[in-house]
Amino acid sequence: MRHPLEKFRFCPVCGSKRFVESTAKSKRCEECSFELFINPSAAAAAFILNERGQLLVVRRGCEPAKGTLDLPGGFSDIGETSEQTICREIEEETGLTATSATLLFSLPNDYLYSGFHIPTLDFFYECHVDNTDRLQANDDADECFWMDRNDILPDLFGLDSIRKAVTRWLEQQQE
Repeated sequence: MRHPLEKFRFCPVCGSKRFVESTAKSKRCEECSFELFINPSAAAAAFILNERGQLLVVRRGCEPAKGTLDLPGGFSDIGETSEQTICREIEEETGLTATSATLLFSLPNDYLYSGFHIPTLDFFYECHVDNTDRLQANDDADECFWMDRNDILPDLFGLDSIRKAVTRWLEQQQE
């Protein structure tokens, strides 16, 4: 396995080429002593059910996994809590306003973006929204729609952590 910071060949502080592996998750500059660690980025995704018990899913409009199913969600912005992230992402992608967000579980993930592997920590929430009728695909969602539980197949979801989360959620629904 390659070092997670392999694409970083120069020190981001002084520009030195002497930017070398220090630990399994960091590189250190032999010139200025700056050490860069790679830690997970925070992301959030939502399980939202309508009055008929159908799950809200979106179709990804962007890579990675463009065209596959996904849950509403995305990356946390600087200064944002995970709960704020999921509420913002729900509104951006579906036009719906979240009224509650309850943490269900989290999963580690590897998100390939622009040829770079980004380790993420994905937080999964059960969310409620104010009005399920105002559904409209926006932002990076090509489509959003309600899916009957019996039609939900984890393999249709393009991202590994989402597939794992949907599988886990479906198992919990049967308990």
